[in-house]
Amino acid sequence: MVNKINQSSSKLSIINNQSSIIRVVFFGSSRYVLPVIEVLNKNFNLFLVVTTEKQPTDPLIAYCKSKSIPTVSVSSSENLSSIINRQLSLLKASLGVIADFGIIIPKSLIQAFPEAIINIHPSLLPKYRGPTPVQTAILQGDQKTGVTIIKIDEEVDHGPILYQEEMDILPEDTSETMLVKLFQKGANSLSKTISGYIKGSIIPTEQIHSNATFTHLLKKQDGYIDLSIVNNRSSIININRMIRAFYPWPGVWTLFRLSSKGQAKVIKLLPDGKVQVEGKRPMSYGDFINGYEKGEEFLKKVGLL
Repeated sequence: MVNKINQSSSKLSIINNQSSIIRVVFFGSSRYVLPVIEVLNKNFNLFLVVTTEKQPTDPLIAYCKSKSIPTVSVSSSENLSSIINRQLSLLKASLGVIADFGIIIPKSLIQAFPEAIINIHPSLLPKYRGPTPVQTAILQGDQKTGVTIIKIDEEVDHGPILYQEEMDILPEDTSETMLVKLFQKGANSLSKTISGYIKGSIIPTEQIHSNATFTHLLKKQDGYIDLSIVNNRSSIININRMIRAFYPWPGVWTLFRLSSKGQAKVIKLLPDGKVQVEGKRPMSYGDFINGYEKGEEFLKKVGLL
């Protein structure tokens, strides 16, 4: 049975005392994982944060700067190994934590951490391994997903499970809202998971690999709607799922002539009942209908009216 943690059991102060000696390196690249960094910085010796290449204004970089946490930016697995192995020899870190990093961790780096490297993954593994589990869950019409914390091995999202918990996908949820909620849930359970693993009270549970499913990286073209094949209820249901799944990236868009004389324009379909015509700000359906000759026709075509 997969481990679940009772958030009300045991005193967090006890966990903090036990975990403060654990030296941790964090690997993460999106704004969604900021709660994970905050937990690691509060409850552990967070010595280094490794990100993909970021701007100085990025929330992760800004937080680390405000807390005087050193950061390193990397661009590939090879770059990662050469930089981090040098850092580890100085830091003597015992544990690595990954959340939404986007670069595969090589075997040599996994072996460099005496305890382990653990990964917070926003799906109920082994379902939806890979880079886009939340988008895929929404696109498939799933009503539930969850968060899984695993001890990583050489294969992607393949390692044994330390913690797993379900979460509902609400009808209004987008990938953005789900990623926020799932990484927050993972962060809330992280300290107790690490403590339990280090003490041996949490036993890693092998995934059922025969049940594994896989996701793929998204491209801009994945969000394109070919209006010539939007002709039935299943197409319209899929468009609604796409709008939620592909927000904020890669977005849902198509080409349509909004007047009898004009050229086709790029139109983006957004959550919360909004559309955006190229060169314009997002607008409500009502404003879109009032502003464009064929606005109502377009919204009916894609099943939004």
